[in-house]
Amino acid sequence: MIRLTLYTTLGCHLCSQLEALLGHLSREPVALDRVEISEDDALVERYGVRIPVLADAEGKELDRGFEAPRLAAWLAERDWLDDDAWEVLHRQLAGEEPTREVHGAEMRNGRRYLG
Repeated sequence: MIRLTLYTTLGCHLCSQLEALLGHLSREPVALDRVEISEDDALVERYGVRIPVLADAEGKELDRGFEAPRLAAWLAERDWLDDDAWEVLHRQLAGEEPTREVHGAEMRNGRRYLG
């Protein structure tokens, strides 16, 4: 299991997008320790305009992980990337592969929409 820290705040839609991508692109299950930044002035100062921010066990951070290529590269550096899932998503984002149904939802441009 991969353990990561997610610096976030209530209602962060980009954080939700990152979590969905992370679940799709990681080759192992991910356990997230969510840190609510709004409760700490120092965290707001550090992460306020950068969330969502992922941090690995060594403290190496990823800003803008909701951007699929950035997240894929970060996961690949740690050998955590599901290469097959990334290949399919990459082709979909490039418009090279038609969207498909996934668990009752339609995939368009790398995002899942309920039918």
